[in-house]
Amino acid sequence: MKSVVDQCTALLRLARSLDWLGPLSVRLVFGYFWFETGWAKLHNLDGAIQRFVGWGLPYPEFTAPFSAATELVGGALLMLGLFTRLISIPMIINMVVALLTVAIKPVAAFDDFFDLDEPLYIVVFLWFLIAGPGRVSLDTWLAKTLGIDTGKAI
Repeated sequence: MKSVVDQCTALLRLARSLDWLGPLSVRLVFGYFWFETGWAKLHNLDGAIQRFVGWGLPYPEFTAPFSAATELVGGALLMLGLFTRLISIPMIINMVVALLTVAIKPVAAFDDFFDLDEPLYIVVFLWFLIAGPGRVSLDTWLAKTLGIDTGKAI
């Protein structure tokens, strides 16, 4: 019979062997969310433009399709784990703009700020920018294929 320490050690070893699953799961779910959001905006561009007009955003005929395309491409690349760190930058910018121009208007107290979705989205993209897509990604495969030593999983 194994001791409790041995069982905990085995469990931790198993969890470590599955460390690729967390980033992959978040990439797939979060990426699909953004891909679908961008797709919906692009397929109802008139409605998206009207929402941008209603929010008082400048140049809605340009910014609405640009935002939608950013979300569509960003979501697709995120799901693939391709150019993950790079695509996180425009996604963060897109969310900061949404936060500062639309979402923050009804915020009256500090707690209200954390009820918004945009700060969470920004933090997740910031995590991808810093940590990368994880071992199971096209970024990692490309780095290995091209012989780029990243020192760890991308």
